[in-house]
Amino acid sequence: MRILLVNKYFYRKGGAETYFFALAEGLRALGHDVAFFSMQHPNNESSYWSKYFVSEKDYVGDISAFKKVQEASTLIYSFEARRKFEMLLEEFKPDIIHMNNVHRQLTLSILDAPYLKKHHVPVVYTAHDYILLCPAYTMVDGSGKVCDACLDGHFKHVIDRTCVKGSKAKSGLAFLEAEFYKTHHSYDKIDKIIAPSEFMKRKLEEGGFGGGRVTAMQNFLTDSQMAMAKRVANDHKFEDAASGDPDKRPYFLFFGRLSREKGILTLVKAFLDATKSGKLADEWQLRIVGDGPEREHIEQLVAAEHATDRIRLLGYKTGEDLQRRVSNARFSVLCSEWRENMPYSGLESLAAQTPVIGARIGGIPELVVEGETGFQYESGNQRQLAETLIKATSVDQSRYAAMQQASTTYVAKRCQQDKYVRQLVDLYTSLSSSQSSRNRDIPSQVTIR
Repeated sequence: MRILLVNKYFYRKGGAETYFFALAEGLRALGHDVAFFSMQHPNNESSYWSKYFVSEKDYVGDISAFKKVQEASTLIYSFEARRKFEMLLEEFKPDIIHMNNVHRQLTLSILDAPYLKKHHVPVVYTAHDYILLCPAYTMVDGSGKVCDACLDGHFKHVIDRTCVKGSKAKSGLAFLEAEFYKTHHSYDKIDKIIAPSEFMKRKLEEGGFGGGRVTAMQNFLTDSQMAMAKRVANDHKFEDAASGDPDKRPYFLFFGRLSREKGILTLVKAFLDATKSGKLADEWQLRIVGDGPEREHIEQLVAAEHATDRIRLLGYKTGEDLQRRVSNARFSVLCSEWRENMPYSGLESLAAQTPVIGARIGGIPELVVEGETGFQYESGNQRQLAETLIKATSVDQSRYAAMQQASTTYVAKRCQQDKYVRQLVDLYTSLSSSQSSRNRDIPSQVTIR
């Protein structure tokens, strides 16, 4: 098949891009022809199809006020994107279009390309966030509370609650975008929506995307990710504390963006509470990998509590360096306070045989099976998280080995690249066959002389 993958970033920026590039790898491994549509950026990977990529758009960077207004004018509808997408379609002639993150930088204007109206190419969309339901993407309001207000289809709530970065202006733009796509019936042009978690599938159906339009397909790990995890896996975690090496002390690991919605501040405070209780053994540490807006706040908290020996901020890591830290951790922590979908950090932890302490929110409970692949706690509950950290330290070697095996089994059953891609190709084929059948049912135009 000829498959056109669409995503606004063409470099490995986050989870959506991890999925995007892994999907291309898996499709090509099965012999399919893959093309790309994206945005120009200095960090982009090389591609023959970059000649069709849209101009770089920056709505938040260090640019002039005039430039921001100029760029924002294309936030909702981009004639450049529609024109360049049409040119790519004419050259590549895809059987399927598979969209990922497209809002703002690419926009859904691409679905108005004349080629699509003429050839009726099926469109698949993987929902990496909640933008179809919530103009702020996260289903978190301006006060930081989880919010279902816009499920009623009235997007004015985003302005009333100042949901986008505490700004009425930015919330207003998000409202206009959502209202435009609703009145323009943009989402009606998507044939199938893939939800990476059962939770997201239920929310999308609750928000009006019913009738079998949504299918749940959990995110996968690439063969190379699985091989790396296996290569650097540490089979001797319980020997670390006895080694006397301060770098081999048992530790909890958080890795990801240091932002409030990720719950990182709650985790730091919970760990400090656990240490003060006297129930957390002195050798245990919390190690934090990543960067973000809350880093300075975390550093202040750690300094104020004289806890630099117990809480270590390691900065941004990637590749085998990150994988080794994940493998050597006793537990990783998913402490999100927004409805995280199906985080790759959780999957990567389980692949490394590192059980997960996870918040009961979004799709996280689907990968953290209580007492098997990890432990759950109530999202945002600092006291309960502290108690869960303490409980995790009491796991003996035999039980920990069973949790490691459960993690391996989970990944083997649910996160295989080949299995996912073959299931996806079956979906593509079904959509293409249905579209061909519908086209045959449309009567040809008869000319009466």
